[in-house]
Formats: sequence, structure tokens, C-alpha cells
Amino acid sequence: MGTTTTLPPLAAVKHLHYRGKLPLSITTVVICTLAFIGLMYSETISPFTSKLKSCSKRDSVTSRSGDRDGDKSGYDPEMDDRFEFDPEECSVVSGKWVFNSSYEPPYTDRSCPYLDWQVSCVKNGRPDSDYQRWQWQPDDCLLPPFNPAEALKKLRGKRLMFVGDSLQRGQWQSFVCLVEFIIPENQKSMKRGRAHSVFKAKEYNATIEFYWSPFLVESNSDLRIVGDPKKRILKVDSILKHAKHWTGVDILVFNSYVWWMSGLRIKSLWGSFANGAEGYEELDLPVAYRIGLKTWANWVDSTINPNETRVFFTTMSPTHMRSADWNHKDGIKCSNETKPVMKKNHWGTGSDKRIMKVVSSVVGKMKVPVTFINITQLSEYRIDGHSSIYTETGGKLLTDEQKADPLHHADCIHWCLPGVPDTWNQILYAHL
Repeated sequence: MGTTTTLPPLAAVKHLHYRGKLPLSITTVVICTLAFIGLMYSETISPFTSKLKSCSKRDSVTSRSGDRDGDKSGYDPEMDDRFEFDPEECSVVSGKWVFNSSYEPPYTDRSCPYLDWQVSCVKNGRPDSDYQRWQWQPDDCLLPPFNPAEALKKLRGKRLMFVGDSLQRGQWQSFVCLVEFIIPENQKSMKRGRAHSVFKAKEYNATIEFYWSPFLVESNSDLRIVGDPKKRILKVDSILKHAKHWTGVDILVFNSYVWWMSGLRIKSLWGSFANGAEGYEELDLPVAYRIGLKTWANWVDSTINPNETRVFFTTMSPTHMRSADWNHKDGIKCSNETKPVMKKNHWGTGSDKRIMKVVSSVVGKMKVPVTFINITQLSEYRIDGHSSIYTETGGKLLTDEQKADPLHHADCIHWCLPGVPDTWNQILYAHL
């Protein structure tokens, strides 16, 4: 899990401290030190992988909440010896999904009026609901449950803004739904816009906002979306058109990943769009991403006062397009999947490690502290949580004919709500 430091989360190993706890064995210390030095010099440090566990507060943790495959066995909190969540000492990356049959989400896609059709899976006909009852359990620490009253108290007098693509919009809607039900009807409001949407909790003088900026930098597909990825052009050195809407915000939560993954090369432009199709260069995807992310990082470092604004970055949300990734050879993408992948450290083709290295490298050099909401590994397991065929396209729900053709119509990018993004916000809440 990322920490409130400019270093990538794995680099935070050196910040671990053991206040009054039993010391690590000499062997463990040596192994951790050598492993960390090796990672530093091999340039494979990533905010999304789970190396921190080997250097955890204890030499080992015995999980008593079911077997290591995360089955549906019972959970006994009295036998849980994990420590309380501390962002300086706990990695939420390493863990497992535990099924809790008694858990009921605090909202549904019928009770929360702010969910898009795209993520309202039960309302759209999904027959199963077990995907809503898997809870993420880090190996070494206790992730605090999301408390809506406490969350609103932390946001009193503040603006919280999610910035990014439709996956970030899903995280925003999740956060709104996790708190709105405790607010009286006359004390809340929602204003939806093409780019900027604002939920207001009036009693708390707080807003929970979303700003649409799928690449963070400017592109010709920001509002009038260009459907053909090959015709999209990015102004990789330009961000002020969007960033002027981010100033004065107290808590900023960024993401940018899936829109970049539309091909091997990205049409990139410097300066004005006036030159049109003649002014761009095609760059390899990681190169274009690095330039775009550096533009974002430069804006943050030159504009944000870390004493007034906290900056978060949600790591990449994996897609699940190839059922062969989880050895379901007869499967069709994520269609009809009803439980998570149980293989420890499962990693599919929907998460690009080149992008991981770019984010780790760029953020690691920033002056302003950036906290990672490290959701990639835990989301990799959740092949069951996507909208699949229980969604919409072009503003219309899928027809029966389209639902019968998951190969072409199953959405294995976006997530059902309630669902996996609620866990992302549980991690964000733990850091607030």
C-alpha cells in the first residue's frame, strides 16, 4: 500500500518501525535489507506488487479466518492476531478475499439514487449477489470498516474530488453511496455535469466531486468522445484546461490507465491542436504515458500546497478479458464468473507492468507527497465483480440478444456496485 511519502510504497520498507514490539530476527532483517537494495538497483520497484509482506511487523502471521485459498469458511475475530491498520507499517496489497455470508452492503443499486446504469448490475438483471459479500483481508493488519458518519466528519468543510475516467467515476459513485444514506433528504444535493459533478452534504459543508479527465492531460476525446482509439490525439504537455478545476480542492484522488491501453502506440501532440492530424507523433504507449504523467506531476509539484491539499493516486484497475488467464479455458471473458480467483498473487494480462514502472518512477521523484490507493493486486482476483452483460451500452441496457453474446458485449472493465470499488474506498477511508 502506498504511504504518504513521495517514495513508491515498497520503498517505504525502510520507514518501518517496531514501537515496543518484538524485534525481527537478524536473518529476517538481513534478508529484507538485501531484497530492498536489490529492488532499488534493478528498477523493478512497483507500488502495485506485494514484496512488503516479507518485512512485516511480525516474522509470520497465521490466518485463522479460513484457509489460504480464501474459501467461505467462518471468521472468528477473537482469534485474529493482526495489528491495527497503520499506513506506515501495513501493506494492503498482500491478503485474500474472505466470504462473509452475513455481510449486507450499506446500499444497493436500488436504494442509492446516484448510480449509473453501467454499474447497477442487480437492477439490470444479475441473478447472483455473492460478489457483494467478499471482504478484503490484508495478511498483516486489520483494515477498518468504512464508517459513513466518521467519513463525513473527516470531510467537514472540505472538498473531495475524484479525477479520471469512468472507473474513477465508479469509485466516486461508490463513495457517495457509502455516505449519502445517513444524510437527511433536505441536507444533500447532486449536480451532474458533462465534466464536473458535485454531491453536496450541506450539514457538513462538504462536497464529494468527480471531474472527467480520462488521460489527465488534454485530448481531442475529453468531452466529445472519439470512439475510434486510432483517431484520438493527446496533448501530452497540456493539462491546465482540466487542472484549473482542481485548484482549491482539499483531497484529490487521481487515476489514469485504461484509456491509454487502446493500442501499442499513442498519437501525441505538443502545442496546439491547430495543426490537427499533421501535428502529432506516434509514441510507444509507455513513452507517451510517461510524458503525460510527468505533465501531471509537474502541475502537482508547482501548484499544490501539501499543507492544504492531500493527493492520492488510485493504481490501475485490472481488466479481465482473457479467461485463460485464470485457467478457465472454456470461459468467455469474465462472463458467468461467480467467485474470485483463489491463486495467491494471481496476475493476468489486464494489468500492464510497464505502466506500473512509469507510475512508480514518476511519483517517486515528486516533491509533493502522493499516497497510492493500491488496488491492483486485490482487484486482480475479482473476476466475478465486473458488470459483464448486466450493463448498458450507448445509454441503453443490453438486449437479450446482446446478453447472449458475451464475447462481444460483456463489460469486463467496469465494476458492479455495490462491489469491488467499495473496498477501494475502504482503503481511502483508512488514510483520511
